[in-house]
Amino acid sequence: MDYTTIGFEVQDRIATITLKRPDNANALNLDMSRELMQAAIQCSEDSAIRAVLLTGTGRMFCAGGDLKSFAAHGRGAPLAAHLKEVTIYLHSAVSRFLRMDPPLVGVINGVAAGAGMSMACACDLVLAAESARFTMAYTRAGLTPDGSSTYFLSRAVGMKRAAELVLTNRMLSAQEAHEWGIVNQVVPDAELMDRARQLAASLASGATSAFGAAKRLLHTGWTETLETQMELEAQAIAARAHTADGDEGINAFLEKREPKFSGR
Repeated sequence: MDYTTIGFEVQDRIATITLKRPDNANALNLDMSRELMQAAIQCSEDSAIRAVLLTGTGRMFCAGGDLKSFAAHGRGAPLAAHLKEVTIYLHSAVSRFLRMDPPLVGVINGVAAGAGMSMACACDLVLAAESARFTMAYTRAGLTPDGSSTYFLSRAVGMKRAAELVLTNRMLSAQEAHEWGIVNQVVPDAELMDRARQLAASLASGATSAFGAAKRLLHTGWTETLETQMELEAQAIAARAHTADGDEGINAFLEKREPKFSGR
């Protein structure tokens, strides 16, 4: 598929999605939100993809929503309709990324603001360059958060800190984002993509279907009762017995060798 606002390439079982509107600080417009949804579907449906990287072009990860493109649609009802269309695609992308088997690694190469921070929060794992910065930014423009941040952010940092970030638009350094639980690792800028590819390669050689099931269990655990969640765990682990990777993992353990997972 041809993309215009993002880059999409697959190499060595790793898909790399690159936000590519550098002249607009990689800001999210309708086309980008639609293409992110399409890329998420592609990553979810292509069994050859076993890990996904999400990063930005240039010195920005994503400055948030493209307010200039939003304003071009007018005010009141026309703007509201446009924003609903943008969020339909963006939220569909986030939902598919969350539920797909391949892990999604956010590679935050610069400022992640607004929707950019929301996308970072939605990733399974996050690596950030030392120069990266994070801010919610929405209320500064008289808007409210979207892109799943009101779901993920408070779970990562706690309600009080989430409220602080949303209401004050405080800018977090990469190190602060790491200390608050938004980022898994902070690495030197020059090493960011190499380190991200190393992590992705390790994930791509893993039990992809088990990763997907484990991801979904982690998220249902926020809303289910203890007994219901344990039943979901029992069903999920029993389902592994019907998979090639489940057989391979157990056999490799018994034979005292490294497993060779197929992702199925």
